[in-house]
Amino acid sequence: MLEIRNLTKVYNDGTVALRNMSFNVEKGEFLVIIGLSGSGKSTLLRCINRLIDPTEGEIIWDGVDITRADPSQLRTIRRQIGMIFQHFNLVKRSNVITNVLAGRLGYTNPIASVTFRFPAKDRDMAMNALKRVGIEDQAFKRADELSGGQQQRVGIARALMQQPKMILADEPVASLDPVLAHTSLGYLERMNREEGMTVLCSLHYLDLVQRYATRVIGLRDGKIVYRGSREEIQRMTDEEFEEIYGEEAIRVSAGRKDT
Repeated sequence: MLEIRNLTKVYNDGTVALRNMSFNVEKGEFLVIIGLSGSGKSTLLRCINRLIDPTEGEIIWDGVDITRADPSQLRTIRRQIGMIFQHFNLVKRSNVITNVLAGRLGYTNPIASVTFRFPAKDRDMAMNALKRVGIEDQAFKRADELSGGQQQRVGIARALMQQPKMILADEPVASLDPVLAHTSLGYLERMNREEGMTVLCSLHYLDLVQRYATRVIGLRDGKIVYRGSREEIQRMTDEEFEEIYGEEAIRVSAGRKDT
């Protein structure tokens, strides 16, 4: 479904964020990416949907090289790939349903997208998306009136509006407490299991990784230094942990942030 081939990203200041990275993602996986801050997790996810352009390599999505897609092709590709952000990326002064409807912009004509006019079926879809994440009663509140956990649910509902085949979640629970983290990841897990939606998610907490991942990739300095199944990460050795997090990293008890 998704194939990353020799992906490299070098920023303008010379920072090498990704180094010749290659891996595949099968349909229906819940793949979790782990590593220290600065290891390349966010850069990788943002390269996959071309929020940033890679320097070298290929990203093959259903047989199409995203790195070579023209604007029209990229618009079509992005409809199929939802994005959930750590800091929600909502328009705070707009109401919740307007934020959710933004997930349909890739399907509307340019004039409608500028005026933010959506057909009744899209508004019904938005209410259903909010219902799926349990906050339909918040639809007409301003986004900045919601708690952090509720705002992240709005972000999930917005991604659902794309009717995506895959969701990229960039540290989606980093700013949430443990209970809300499980709630948000639980919605993603349900979509993954019940609808076969592929999920690529970067996380810091090993207990969450062990709970939700079907497969894990560990990054360090832009390189893949660990690959494992859910079962294998539950048996992760100190040596493997140090390979990802460094010699000075102290292994902490489940539930604490490893970085």
